[in-house]
Amino acid sequence: MMGDQEEEDLRMALRMSLQNSPPEAKRSKPWENAGGSTVSATPEESPEAINKKLQREIMAAAAEKRMIMTKNLVAAKAEKSVTVAAVEKGVPAIKMEKEVVIKPITQKAGAGSPVEGGKDLNLREELSPEVANQLFSMVFGTGVSRDILAQWTNQGIRFSSDPETCMGLVQHEGGPCGVLAAIQAFVLKYLLFFPDEIGEHSANMPQQNLGSRRLPQSDGSNFASLTEDGKTRALVRSMVEILFLCGSKKRAMIATVSVLDQLTEGSEYDQKDEVIAKALEGISIESASDVQKVLRVNTYTAQTSAFHSLQRMLPVFQSRMGAMLFLISALLSRGLESVQADRDDPSLPLVTAPFGHASQEIVNLLLCGQAVPNVFDGRMDFGGGMFLKGIPTGVDVGFLSLLESFNFCKVGQHLKCPKWPIWVVGSESHYTVLFAFDTHVQDENELEERESQIRRAFDAQDQSGGGGFISVEGLHQVLRETSINLPSEKLNLLCSTGFIVWSEFWQVLLELDKSQGGMKDASGLMGKKLFDLYHFNGIAKSVLNFSQAMSGSEIPLQRPRLSKLRVSVPPRWTPEEFMADVVVPSSTGSEDSSGKNTVVEVAPSGPPQHAPLVDCIRTRWPRAVCNWIGDPPSIV
Repeated sequence: MMGDQEEEDLRMALRMSLQNSPPEAKRSKPWENAGGSTVSATPEESPEAINKKLQREIMAAAAEKRMIMTKNLVAAKAEKSVTVAAVEKGVPAIKMEKEVVIKPITQKAGAGSPVEGGKDLNLREELSPEVANQLFSMVFGTGVSRDILAQWTNQGIRFSSDPETCMGLVQHEGGPCGVLAAIQAFVLKYLLFFPDEIGEHSANMPQQNLGSRRLPQSDGSNFASLTEDGKTRALVRSMVEILFLCGSKKRAMIATVSVLDQLTEGSEYDQKDEVIAKALEGISIESASDVQKVLRVNTYTAQTSAFHSLQRMLPVFQSRMGAMLFLISALLSRGLESVQADRDDPSLPLVTAPFGHASQEIVNLLLCGQAVPNVFDGRMDFGGGMFLKGIPTGVDVGFLSLLESFNFCKVGQHLKCPKWPIWVVGSESHYTVLFAFDTHVQDENELEERESQIRRAFDAQDQSGGGGFISVEGLHQVLRETSINLPSEKLNLLCSTGFIVWSEFWQVLLELDKSQGGMKDASGLMGKKLFDLYHFNGIAKSVLNFSQAMSGSEIPLQRPRLSKLRVSVPPRWTPEEFMADVVVPSSTGSEDSSGKNTVVEVAPSGPPQHAPLVDCIRTRWPRAVCNWIGDPPSIV
């Protein structure tokens, strides 16, 4: 029996020695593979003794392997770590490197509390050639230009060094603005509304059920007090949140480059920057084979372990490959098959020609976790199995589009009314960010709530792809749902063409008395809303800052642009009535004893000004009037 067991162990050892398994632990004496090994022996030893010595060495090595693999397997099961194999739809096939690095996640003192609930196995994996080819083709298509590739491989995720815009991610290349703007929106969420959760000793992701918040200051001066550590934690948290959002809150896949091995745990960030910059000098991604050769992927199922690991890897994302790596991480977290299923036309590349901009699908993926191509709510069913996919649920940060002001699309309420007053703003060629310090900017008065209710009912009947018109049957459904009592002559006029356009329907409601379900308020008691919005454009442009202008210096400073806008929303429901309002009070607002804002009538702080950004703002607050100091805010 003992001899049979030894023979079985020997066969198992030989089988294991031929597998691509993790490297053995260092032994006191080297040993060679069984296939062609030699064992040194003294002249007195017989061939039988030499063979037994060889068997003992092989069996000892096999026992070590079994111990290591058993230990890792038990730890993985206990901590619910992910397996290397793709086990669910949409997870890309990946293969383990011959040399698998399993390192404990370490951190500097004061960088956050230890990971709770255990750590994921940090298995560094490479993509299979098939997945690398699918990924590259999905992002860039065929025949992508070197200029576009250069834009996406020369943009890091870094904060501006300019004090006035230190909270913003600076952009030097044209293409990746959609990725940077989405990350920027989440960074602002943490900086503005979760300052305690990015404190020195906080490692847990915040429980976002705290209701509305308002910062004690709203003049932008708190940005100057931000610490580098606080901004870094806000950035890492934002990246982790987005990736888990893409992974249905179950997993995040973080793509990095093989040169990460050159990062030493004890290095300072500036030293890591130098190491990575030097290592990236000879690296380029111009084909699927480059993707397969350069990329390595880690998979996480716990946000805390992903946070600490990404914090350690942050210098790689701050390098010139950062924007590209984050986009790939988001796509892999969602799963390539799921990304293609989200899209209406999966044959088109996600990076659009000819200028290499991020598509709406990329922006939507980062904002809502799905790469849907449209910005309306839900999906639009055309019958016969044909439908268009939009935003499925509410979001934390939203989106506004200049194209909506041109009637090219219709942004739904999910994106227009996010949980926090932060919006990515899309123009024809660029993405920027609009935000407010005060969540009350999204509060609606009675008439605004009524308008939103009617618009939602109208949009639910709109099967035109966002064109803004419905059928006669759809109109009757809207009237029933919203308790609108239209006089027969107005109803017949609206239905005379067989379809009803929103603008014509809205004009009828403006003239219909509130008692009949309309919007006309004879009392005129509703006050104007007056609030501040801020706009951030991450493109580094040449501008003269205030101190330079005062000193007469003409040397421009390359920095992003942060603009403050005073927004006034009129109390009445036609532009003519608003322009006729000449009430000028002495204050801009007050709070009652309960602490809730009470809106009073105010006059705009200056003459109305116009820029394309104002058109975007009016898609969210119709009839808004804006003004600012200095140059107009730019969304290009």
